[in-house]
Formats: sequence, structure tokens, C-alpha cells
Amino acid sequence: MTVAYWTVAGLLALFYLYGGGLKVVESRERLLPMMAWVDSTPMAAVRAIGSVEILGAAGLVLPRLTGVAPWLGLAAAVGFVVLQVGAIRVHLRMGDRQVALNLALLAAAGATVWLAAVS
Repeated sequence: MTVAYWTVAGLLALFYLYGGGLKVVESRERLLPMMAWVDSTPMAAVRAIGSVEILGAAGLVLPRLTGVAPWLGLAAAVGFVVLQVGAIRVHLRMGDRQVALNLALLAAAGATVWLAAVS
């Protein structure tokens, strides 16, 4: 189970580190082609979401890597489940039915929750 956790959590952490980093440093104009919801969201909120994603990515990896508060990996994975449920709601509310990536991230985060709980 440990190898499975590191595989899924590592890939999830890389994705959120990249996506969160973009939200933190890029302008609205640069984000719009990738994330249409940015147009109707204040940039302070976009930056905050990006910061949460970066912290969550660290939370998936660092606690288990260092052995300090390893339960934080489970908490970060649960946070990503909640984040994706909210993201899917935002997409659907905006009339955007392209939520396949969000569903895949939700499944990966759910698998990480389960793997963190059993290992």
C-alpha cells in the first residue's frame, strides 16, 4: 500500500503544485485560456485557491516523508476531495459540462484518502 500511496499522492501533488503555482503567479489573461472560471472570480480568490493547492501538495508528501504528523497526508487528500467537489459545482453552475479532469482528480484524491487511511 505504501508504494500505491506514493504513486497516487505523488502524481496528485505534482498536478496541484503546477496548477496552484500557475494560479499564484500568472495574470488573469494568461490563466483564462486554461481556466474559464477565472474570468468571474476575483484574483485574490484565485491566488488563495492556488496557495491552498500548493500547501495541499506539500501536505500530501512532506508529513509522510519526514514522519512528522503523517495524518496530515490524509487531511490534505480529504481537502482535495472537497476542493474538487466545489470545482465541479462551479463548472456546472457556469454551464461548463467539461468536468472530466475534475472527476479524474476527485477519483485520485479519493483513492489517496483510502490509501492514506489503510497504510
